[in-house]
Amino acid sequence: MEPRVINTRVIDGTALAARLRAELAARVARLAASGIRPGLAAVEVGDHPGSRIYVRNKIKACAEAGLHSEHVALPASIEESALLERIAALNASPAIHGILVQLPLPPHITAARILEAVLPGKDVDCFHPENVGRLAAGTPRFVPCTPAGVLAILESVELNPWAKHAVVVGASNVVGKPLALLFLQKGATVTICNSKTPDLASHTARADILVTAVGRPKLVNGTMVKPGAAVIDVGISRLPDGKLAGDCDFQSLLGVASIATPVPGGVGPMTITMLLANTVRAAEAHAR
Repeated sequence: MEPRVINTRVIDGTALAARLRAELAARVARLAASGIRPGLAAVEVGDHPGSRIYVRNKIKACAEAGLHSEHVALPASIEESALLERIAALNASPAIHGILVQLPLPPHITAARILEAVLPGKDVDCFHPENVGRLAAGTPRFVPCTPAGVLAILESVELNPWAKHAVVVGASNVVGKPLALLFLQKGATVTICNSKTPDLASHTARADILVTAVGRPKLVNGTMVKPGAAVIDVGISRLPDGKLAGDCDFQSLLGVASIATPVPGGVGPMTITMLLANTVRAAEAHAR
């Protein structure tokens, strides 16, 4: 019997993000009518090449969405105390509703101390322990940006995680752990793996929803995927030839997965859109 060939729906994250940002524009307009312009500060320490690109994209997205933004570029040599002073100033600024600290930070700076210094109400990346706790309790102030983007993609194709088996490959504080919590809260059965999980394929092959967030090119291929599964590729790496690649061998997913996201152009644009949404939400909370 020939294996069933599935018509894979490839998610255009850029187009979906554009639709969501158009909806966001109405909320920005309502705030503007009240004299409030949502403001985001992006704190970048040093000149990490990846960080520079990410911050530039976030600042550009703010301008396009009508948000105020401040790029706080600081030298890698800055002392931790001086960085904390800059965070305190942003906490106190009425023009800033959201603060993100671009990671990684230089080795001499304790990242946890810096992230805890951001006011929970301005912590649009959802890294502050209070916000992490609220997320775990099921009463989030903000949903972390990339997990929120993943859920928005599933919602766009009317895929409800309820009673589904969700497998998350990657257990970072940024994506894997919060996404697993969100899937649990939505009624899914959740398995968390990582790049060192023995016989990874035995886990991924049981997933109705498979999310990869490891940063290892082509870690997962179509032979490791349950036919008809939704596969969301969060991982991104730069290959020796300079091209970007995800955790999945995308071509091998075609005809196997029911839904697949490409890299680039899948989850990435959604992450930035969710950052804008969290900043608008923070401004709305401030306006109440």
